[in-house]
Amino acid sequence: MTGDGVYVYAIVRGEQRAPRGIAGVGSPPLPLRVLVEGRLGAVVSDAPPKLRARRRDLLAHQDLLLRLTAGGPALPMRFGMVAPDEAALRAQLAAAEDRHLTALERIAGRVEVNLKAFAPSDALAPLVREDKNVQMLREAARRRPGYEANLRLGEAVATALSRRAAEAGRDAVRKLTPLAHAVVAGPQVPGCVLNVSFLVDSATDGRFRAAAQNFAANRRDRVELRVAGPLPCYSFVDADGSLAGAGA
Repeated sequence: MTGDGVYVYAIVRGEQRAPRGIAGVGSPPLPLRVLVEGRLGAVVSDAPPKLRARRRDLLAHQDLLLRLTAGGPALPMRFGMVAPDEAALRAQLAAAEDRHLTALERIAGRVEVNLKAFAPSDALAPLVREDKNVQMLREAARRRPGYEANLRLGEAVATALSRRAAEAGRDAVRKLTPLAHAVVAGPQVPGCVLNVSFLVDSATDGRFRAAAQNFAANRRDRVELRVAGPLPCYSFVDADGSLAGAGA
């Protein structure tokens, strides 16, 4: 172990092993190992010196987590999680063993699918046809053109597009929620009116994403839906590996 600490990728059950043929972050990539403490294990490597969020390391971290998920449940740690040493990590695993085992049971055989909703860039025509306030302001700007009239019209259009996209996004969440085990709202993203993640069975992940894409196709005049997955269950695990999100 180096003096830079222990880089932690995930918490797993004690019997799980690191996937073969894959290395961790660092240049050159650092070898993986599983640190076992009681009924838990932590997939770790030495922490590379001067760790930064390089694209190669971000992808290596994500790829490892997806490979781990294929072999059993894994509580994913965010990129850059470093324990000061193995003793500190073992103490954390021992103190939270029951909590981590409960979280592992919950996400076993499941993945995360993320849904983001944006106002579509080509939705102005249907908006003008359907929104009376926008129609009124548009006519006013035509009759008496000027900065103030154009500003009011632009603000009304932006507000209406965002409102319609958010409404359609919420409709998508209502439609997709029965297909998921849990749903959690994500952080705000610039330009995004809705950011939600779903915890779904790995076996039905394709069907879930197809349902989301079908909804998006039918409502593309109101919302642009971006579906990402399967992903490690980041949104359903807190930073320390405990449960997060609502659902069964």
